[in-house]
Amino acid sequence: MTITLDNTEAQGNQLNALLTQIMEQYSVSDEEGPLTDEVEAFLAAQPHLTVRRHGDTVVASTNLGRQNRVILAGHLDTVPVIDNFPPRWLEPGDPAIRSEIAEAHPNDRVMWGRGATDMKSSDAVMLYLAATLTEPKVDLTYVFYDHEEVAAEKNGLRKVAEAHPDWIQGDFAIIGEPTGCGIEGGCNGTMRFDVIAHGVAAHSARAWMGDNAIHKVADVLNRLNAYEPADIEVDGLTYREGVNATLISGGNGTNVIPDWCRVHVNYRFAPDKTLAEAKALMMGEETAAAAQLGNGEHEATGGMFAGYGIEMKDESPSARPGLTAPLAADLVRLVKERTGRDPLAKLGWTDVARFSQLGVPAVNLGAGDPLLAHKHDEQVPESDLVQLADILQEWLG
Repeated sequence: MTITLDNTEAQGNQLNALLTQIMEQYSVSDEEGPLTDEVEAFLAAQPHLTVRRHGDTVVASTNLGRQNRVILAGHLDTVPVIDNFPPRWLEPGDPAIRSEIAEAHPNDRVMWGRGATDMKSSDAVMLYLAATLTEPKVDLTYVFYDHEEVAAEKNGLRKVAEAHPDWIQGDFAIIGEPTGCGIEGGCNGTMRFDVIAHGVAAHSARAWMGDNAIHKVADVLNRLNAYEPADIEVDGLTYREGVNATLISGGNGTNVIPDWCRVHVNYRFAPDKTLAEAKALMMGEETAAAAQLGNGEHEATGGMFAGYGIEMKDESPSARPGLTAPLAADLVRLVKERTGRDPLAKLGWTDVARFSQLGVPAVNLGAGDPLLAHKHDEQVPESDLVQLADILQEWLG
């Protein structure tokens, strides 16, 4: 496949053509390399862009000497396919169009298939801008990166931030996560860890000779049940926290008293906390400093799970909304004018947090309904692409 763009076509047709081409390229995480190759070739063909690549992440920049630089970033990978590849366009009236989309966009064609919402629609808009926006009022950096949908250690944006932080420096950044063309500021942080109980194995016929680790985690589940989700306001936006068990495992046989049990916990924390502060709430300050990814089990000296073993599995910091940045105010005004929507808090974790760590204010702004991300009938109306492109063209313009 070679990505092409016919600039004699109307804007909507150009956007649809770009979306079709990248949707037809299978790019589940670990297999996004071929799409990255095509995106790199497309960007390299634009004479006003300087293109660089690190792994399967492509960074393309203008160098016009403008006072400010804005970064537009989108991931190329998708979650695994669930009978939703190859993609297809649905004509108005097709029963596969979700009722809420059909009602809101009765005359739209709808792109159906894996990645339509998360986030190839926004990628298509960014590719369109990269090719057509040759004289923006700010310098632009486009980042198309790999491995967003898997563990943080594989994330292509993270790797570029570590290896080439100068490639993605700027004054403001937009991640094209699906937001229905509204602004979602900042993001909750996230961490995943195992809470571990130990016991003593024995034959279940002589259970008194052992110590049942699975029974012990009833206390862990009670602590989780007693937790009340907190709403926390940060810079005018309200974030909701949550601590939940997502997996449980234990034991070695159907007639053996289990000597171990693990409860996998996911803590989503608001951007009023650093990662270290959030960890301390779960396991105490001492354990929070000691328990790192890949260094095994540590006993929680405090926090919600005091007294149990803790093994870290994944962690990513939160990000403040970034709406106090001078460049943000005009974008907020324009989005409100075009969509009628005020900024909302981003409750899920996104890569705005990586830009926040680099000192670059960032927001989420993209095509598609975020509630449809990862669903088997992931879909986006074609007018979402036009609306997003129009907003960004005027703002950057």
